Amino acid sequence: MFGLTTATRVFLAPGATDMRKGFEGLFGLVRDVLGEDPLSGHVFLFANRDRTRVKVLVFDGSGLWVCAKRLEKGRFAWPTGGNSQTRIAMRAEELTLLLSGIDLQQTRPRKWFRRPEAA
Repeated sequence: MFGLTTATRVFLAPGATDMRKGFEGLFGLVRDVLGEDPLSGHVFLFANRDRTRVKVLVFDGSGLWVCAKRLEKGRFAWPTGGNSQTRIAMRAEELTLLLSGIDLQQTRPRKWFRRPEAA
C-alpha cells in the first residue's frame, strides 16, 4: 500500500478527465498536462465530467497504483480550473475531506492553519 506523509504532495487535475484512461493515459496526463513527474511518489487526482468518479495515480517506489472511487449518490465538489489552471496543489488533509464529500470552498482554515505551497 501507499501512505501519505508530510513530504507527499497532492495534485488535482481541475475539470473533467476521460475515465477510460488507465495507467499509461493518466501517466501521460501527469507528465504532459500537469507538468509533474508521475514517478515522484506524489498523488494525482482526476474526476469525470459528472464528478461522480475519481481516479488516483501514485507511484510507490516499485510500481504505479491506479485507484478509483465511484459515488453512489451526489457529486464530488471538484474545481473546474478557471484561468486555464492546469493543476491544483492541496494537502493530504484536504484530500481526505474532498474524498469524504466535503466541499473545500465551503470550509475555512483557521488563521493558524499552515497554507499549502504555491503550485
